[in-house]
Amino acid sequence: MANTQSPQAPRFAYVGSRTSKERNARGVGITVYAYAPDTGACTLVQTLDSLVNPSFLALNPDQTRLYCVHGDQSEVSSFAIDPASGALQKLNTVSAPGKNPVHLSVDPTHQFLAVAYYEAGSFALFPILEGGSLGEVGHMEVLQGEPGPHKVEQRSSHPHMIPFAPSGRFVVIPDKGLDSIFVYRVQDNNGTLGATEISRVKARDGAGPRHVVFAPSGKHAYVVNELDSSVTGYAYDAQKGVLTPQEILSTVPSRFTGNNRAAAIVIAPSGKYLYISNRGHDSVATFALAPTGEFSATVHTPSQGRKPRFMNLTPDGSRLYVANEETDTIVAFDVDQNTGALTANGQMIKTGSPVCMIFKTT
Repeated sequence: MANTQSPQAPRFAYVGSRTSKERNARGVGITVYAYAPDTGACTLVQTLDSLVNPSFLALNPDQTRLYCVHGDQSEVSSFAIDPASGALQKLNTVSAPGKNPVHLSVDPTHQFLAVAYYEAGSFALFPILEGGSLGEVGHMEVLQGEPGPHKVEQRSSHPHMIPFAPSGRFVVIPDKGLDSIFVYRVQDNNGTLGATEISRVKARDGAGPRHVVFAPSGKHAYVVNELDSSVTGYAYDAQKGVLTPQEILSTVPSRFTGNNRAAAIVIAPSGKYLYISNRGHDSVATFALAPTGEFSATVHTPSQGRKPRFMNLTPDGSRLYVANEETDTIVAFDVDQNTGALTANGQMIKTGSPVCMIFKTT
């Protein structure tokens, strides 16, 4: 029988969790699943239960290596991936002077790893060695600015994400503590890692920028603001690395009066729909996107659990997986490609304190 699997359909899924008593966590580490493209069902392949708070994961460009942060610690780890089984083999662990790494990205050339340190208000660059293991930290940068007005959450800089912009020339860093989004050029000059601030844009006071995604065109970016449950659309100049705010909308219904923290943000591969998770309202907000970058809210879909901290679309955009941290579930939703609507399809992964899920397609 011919293989009808889409080139972008996942073969394996990797789930990171919180494990520490300080977080009241129930996670076991990293769990590896074989993925069934026809149903979206996930079958457990491996559990790495000796890891502390592997709370965010990233693959290298050719999907042969996986990297994770150890939340609330200082370390990051590297793993080789078995191409047949998807299983992980640990390569090494390195650390930096910062505390609480929360996000990481591999540069498009697979030369170095960028890591955001939430508690330290900094980011670090680690060289990636031959074979995929990590070298000692090559550069650290402390983010400077005026903290926001929130007395608890904004006492200092708190970078929450560090993705590469579409061109690969810059990293974009939403800073929840400083109500700012930084753009840095990062480079490897003959083995010497460095970073230069290119631009920064202020969010509104108390917004708490958390995560950012780019439209497939590369001309627009969207930032979810955790503290005031909003999303801001920006025009993006890829040559200059400059973000210009265009529009801001709420992520919760106008009639909602409870406590809420916006969390994850993902964009459909088509560029037509944006999804944002709400912790408190416990929903996924769907926004329709226009080619101009303008957007509008369409519907709020229950997340089928409590505190949806993270979510991710499959690379082909056919399914959305929502990680409900407090109910220990990852719920699968089918995505209507014409309307962006979400429908729970009955598939669910039961695993303790899930906070990240990524897919391997090759």
